[in-house]
Amino acid sequence: MLLGLSVRQVMGVIAAGCVGLLAYGLYLQHVEGLVPCPMCIVQRYALVLVALLAGLTATSTRLAWQLGGVVAMILTAGFGAFVAARQSWLQWYPPEAVSCGRDFYGMVENFPLQRAIPMIFKGSGDCTKVDWTFLGGSIANWSFLCFGGIALLGSYLVWRSARSR
Repeated sequence: MLLGLSVRQVMGVIAAGCVGLLAYGLYLQHVEGLVPCPMCIVQRYALVLVALLAGLTATSTRLAWQLGGVVAMILTAGFGAFVAARQSWLQWYPPEAVSCGRDFYGMVENFPLQRAIPMIFKGSGDCTKVDWTFLGGSIANWSFLCFGGIALLGSYLVWRSARSR
């Protein structure tokens, strides 16, 4: 299992896993036609940052840089898990009126291009809507589990490094 792998190897696996998750998210968006909501976009950015931190940490040979990268990754994964948990809560207990963002065409028609483009990256889907499930879990539920698993794995790496000193 992971007991025999170095910090660099584990971080490389995490980075590759994040890239795979991002690729699947883009597949769901561009091939399956699912529209990401603002919370989905924030989770996507958190996953990109986790992938970058894990990838950079995997290339570092200095233990101090490795531990710093792991701690930064844990914090970023924790933030992603928080956003995913909030979205899951909204999906389970939707409020009466939901305002997650503007409609794409409304943005383009009502705003100049330099203001509309940043709004597009904020997402336009409904944060409470469940468009896709796997084994009973929504994308937000699975995102929470992935971020939580990454944070736990990073915590284990920090604990293992501290214990070996």
